[in-house]
Amino acid sequence: MDDYLQRLKGAADLKGLAEVVKSCQRCSLRSGCTQVVFGEGNPEARLVLCGEGPGADEDRLGRPFVGRAGQLLDQILGACGFQRFEHVFILNVVKCRPPGNRTPKPEEIAACLPNLRMQVHFLQPKIMVLLGSCAAQTVLQTDEGITKLRGRWFQKGGIWFMPTYHPAALFHRPQLKKDVWEDFQEVVAKYRELIDPAHVFPHA
Repeated sequence: MDDYLQRLKGAADLKGLAEVVKSCQRCSLRSGCTQVVFGEGNPEARLVLCGEGPGADEDRLGRPFVGRAGQLLDQILGACGFQRFEHVFILNVVKCRPPGNRTPKPEEIAACLPNLRMQVHFLQPKIMVLLGSCAAQTVLQTDEGITKLRGRWFQKGGIWFMPTYHPAALFHRPQLKKDVWEDFQEVVAKYRELIDPAHVFPHA
């Protein structure tokens, strides 16, 4: 086991893990980005949202989903009665911005996977929403595309996974909004079942 992985496994809590992850140099993405984007939200939340990787705004601010797609995600969450710093924790498969916002390469995903696994270990989510093909295929370990995966529940390791389209896709294909809304309604129902039966859904 290399030194980085030893330090990763030696982290005592999520805050300590963040410090280790911010020092990661396991792939070439780190040399081309401004900073490592660890993730944010409520560490006690049992609902985790996982995207692909940081974009330009995220790289600049050091926060996930703060650009145009992130603003849309916040609107979707709000419509479900969820607030970013209260009900969810948001992270990405890779923590460093790929050049030109391209899709992360398999070797980059593999290098960053221990970081994601340790985040999940500390967060102990009951539900994970997988935003887009990269997140869904990486976490579920499948080659199926997001069109086939979305809207279906998957259970693994005590976690319920709901794949859906990445918010960025909705700008290019607005017809997908209906599918995403249906998927998030499923998430609300599962959230009430597993986490908070009293959760208020504004659109019920």
